[in-house]
Amino acid sequence: MPIKSLHVQHVRNLSDVRITPSPRINIISGDNGSGKTSLLEALHFLGMTRSFRTSQFRHLLQSGADNCLVFAQIDPVGKGEQHPLGVERRPDGDVRIRHAGQTLGLSELAQLLPLQVIDSDTFQLLEGSPGVRRQYIDWGVFHADPSFIQLWRGFRRILKQRNSLLKCGKIDPRLRRVWDREFVTYAERMTALRARYIELLKPDFETTLSRLLGGVPVELKFSQGWDRKTPLDQLLEEGLARDLKQGFTGSGPQRADLRVRTDGQSAAERLSRGQKKLVVSALKLAQGALFYRLNNRPCIYLIDDLPSELDEQHCRLFCQFLEETSNQCFITCVDPGALGGFWLPQTDVSRFRVEAGTLTHID
Repeated sequence: MPIKSLHVQHVRNLSDVRITPSPRINIISGDNGSGKTSLLEALHFLGMTRSFRTSQFRHLLQSGADNCLVFAQIDPVGKGEQHPLGVERRPDGDVRIRHAGQTLGLSELAQLLPLQVIDSDTFQLLEGSPGVRRQYIDWGVFHADPSFIQLWRGFRRILKQRNSLLKCGKIDPRLRRVWDREFVTYAERMTALRARYIELLKPDFETTLSRLLGGVPVELKFSQGWDRKTPLDQLLEEGLARDLKQGFTGSGPQRADLRVRTDGQSAAERLSRGQKKLVVSALKLAQGALFYRLNNRPCIYLIDDLPSELDEQHCRLFCQFLEETSNQCFITCVDPGALGGFWLPQTDVSRFRVEAGTLTHID
């Protein structure tokens, strides 16, 4: 169980909130604007030092407060131990992350507290830009292979340098070849890890989707960001004139994508909104299932307003799937009775009610 207790200070309208969550299912109900989604934001802040709803920290920080603090007791590897984890951030951008008396970096925090978010923006996995899907892929690869983060950082550094040279308009051929060799080396290693991860993910995705949306075939295909038939160094050479004109590198893993198709067509264009919700949910749930198999520990799921997007039948199927996993789940809804009858008697379910930034446990 990752989170044993939670203390939130100065997150939106949550001035000072403490809860002891269930290790399995936590249902947070409340009227719109009461603060239930703010609790999910606080949990995301604990694991990522930012909100999943906005990139502007000032919107997360409570008006008039000089800092935002979330503190928890966690059991990161499920051995019944408790370790303190605290994340504090100030308006000037200063961030402090402390775990068991040690200062952590952001990548170490992300490894410690793996988070999955399912909300209305999850549709962007189908309808959004390739960058959204790259983030999805890279979350999985980051947690699947410890070497990925250094490859990713190295590649971003080289890409930035190459693009900077392209914007200058003229590049010394010898210098360009040095950067291109580095670019290709990092690109091929990163791409191999990404492709391997998608192949590992496919069985979990297919199993999950068949439960949620049986009879609708959906295929995942990884696009590496350049023509597979042509070596990347050759493409960089052939595309130099175009890259110089545009001022950026046109081929490489920075253009990778995850193609989601049904009957040979884009799932974003072919499926109904309800079907899309189930497909993106299956993508997220499959990622959690694969994470558990690879790391032997669960994720934390933050699920915002689940009943608003799914009919009762699919909402029940979704909850049954959650029930069968080991993940700790925080689910928001408006009506406290909306998810009441979906759980088996032996499932550990805790219910909380949010009113004007105050959280109470419902017996």
